[in-house]
Amino acid sequence: MFLHKIHLDPRCKEARRDLTDPYQMHATLCRAFSEPDRKCDIGAFLWRLEPEADRTGNPRILVQSHSPPDWSRIGIKGWLAEEPGPGIDLEEKLGLAALENGRRFRYRLRANPCVTRQGKRFGLVELDKQIAWLERKGMEEAGFSLPHIPAFDIGESESVSADVQVSQEQKLRGRQHSGNELFVFSVLYDGILAVDDPVKFRKALHSGIGHGKSMGLGLLSVAPLP
Repeated sequence: MFLHKIHLDPRCKEARRDLTDPYQMHATLCRAFSEPDRKCDIGAFLWRLEPEADRTGNPRILVQSHSPPDWSRIGIKGWLAEEPGPGIDLEEKLGLAALENGRRFRYRLRANPCVTRQGKRFGLVELDKQIAWLERKGMEEAGFSLPHIPAFDIGESESVSADVQVSQEQKLRGRQHSGNELFVFSVLYDGILAVDDPVKFRKALHSGIGHGKSMGLGLLSVAPLP
């Protein structure tokens, strides 16, 4: 499992198109993971547009894959702002082979917190429900929990909340090659998690969390805490 950091050049019109249409971004990235005459394998990679840019303001994309990409297959002059460096071997970097219960990581996840009613998905816009969605996903599917911390409010009794920050609520819009439009609600989660089930946790790192992976959602990025 490899993690790659790339930067796009917004002076390139195809890069600007992809930055405003996550479905097209996914289609462009697919070229790096498949032969020209083959479709990209489902689950070949996960990706996320980061809120941070490089020192010159070029947008940053994180791409996580099971095999190394061939960026030359993108085939768009000027799409990349610079030649990407080598990917990071996450299995080695994170020590996943020896992962133990209780291990804590700092994490980031852009995801689609939602509920399904009558076969349709509805985004969760209330903060408490967004956090509850992540806690439920962590406990039931992804093998982690969110540590709780005391919160003090002036004039209020002491309360306890999950150690998570939720930001960048937005409705992503993409257009398929058929012309159909896709709309997916998303938020950005940042915080601390604790591993409860190493097997489930490794699977979540490999496969992502929630819906909308072709729209740049689901990539769970973690960094070890001391």
